[in-house]
Formats: sequence, C-alpha cells, structure tokens
Amino acid sequence: MNSTTPAPACTRKTLWAWAIATFFGSGLLKPAPGTWGSLAALLLWAALAMGAHAPASTVLIALIGGIVLSIALGVPAATISARESGRKDPGFVVVDEVAGQWIALLGSPADWKHGLIALVLFRLFDITKPFPARQLEALPEGWGIVFDDVAAGLYAWGVAAIVRIWL
Repeated sequence: MNSTTPAPACTRKTLWAWAIATFFGSGLLKPAPGTWGSLAALLLWAALAMGAHAPASTVLIALIGGIVLSIALGVPAATISARESGRKDPGFVVVDEVAGQWIALLGSPADWKHGLIALVLFRLFDITKPFPARQLEALPEGWGIVFDDVAAGLYAWGVAAIVRIWL
C-alpha cells in the first residue's frame, strides 16, 4: 500500500470491551437495546434475590459490587466500543443501563412488584434525563455514556424508596 491509498476503516473489535459494553450481547437485541440491558440486570438481581433466596445483605453487597464493576469496567469498555464503532453514544452500549438499573434496585424487597417499579422508574428517568443527567452526557467518551445513566439510576432509587413507604 503506498502513501496515496487510504487506509481501510477499522473493523477490529476489542472483544472484552464489546462483551462488557453490550453486557454480553443484550445490547445487540432489538428493539430498544437499553431496555434489554435493563431487563438483563433485573433478571440477574431476581435470580440472586428470589431464585437463590440470598439474604438481603448478600443481595445488597452483590448489587454494590456489580455497580462498582459495571462503572469501573463500563467506562473504558464504552469508550473503546464507541471509538471502534465510530459513534459517540452507540445504542448497543448498555453497560450503563445495567449500572443504573442496579442502582435503582438498591434496597428493593426481593419481589417482582418492587423489581418492576425499579425497572419502570429507571427507564423513565433514563429516557427523560432530568437535570443534571442530560448535562452529564457532555462528559468525555465513556464517562458521558455511563454517568447520565448513573444519575437516572439515582433518581429512580430515590423515587422507589419513597414509593416503598406506601407499599
């Protein structure tokens, strides 16, 4: 190849980053990949909380660990996947929805009613992005991709905690 021939577009994918960013493929499902990512997070919570009958303290520790990991690995994975896809905030990146959904589930009793409340509230706040969540999208690369959903998760967590007072 000589200097006047353009280089081919990057088609290489960093496997670990794409696996994390798509949350092991759930972000590749259509339609609404963000909802699929949130459902995957909800199902993992349900498997631990209801399926395995884990004590509430174990579920809390697992959720906190999952949140930390999904943010710590999600930011670089989202950055790499976005760069490799050539898109600023690709829809297939759903590790941010996973982090936000798990935040929304913090403190939820282990039943479907509370899990669905957390899911609906998180998706509502993730889609509407009330202040300052939308402004967090301006953070660079993976930081912006992940932290607007962390904010949406915090909103959902707060509202869900208030709703639990009356349920």
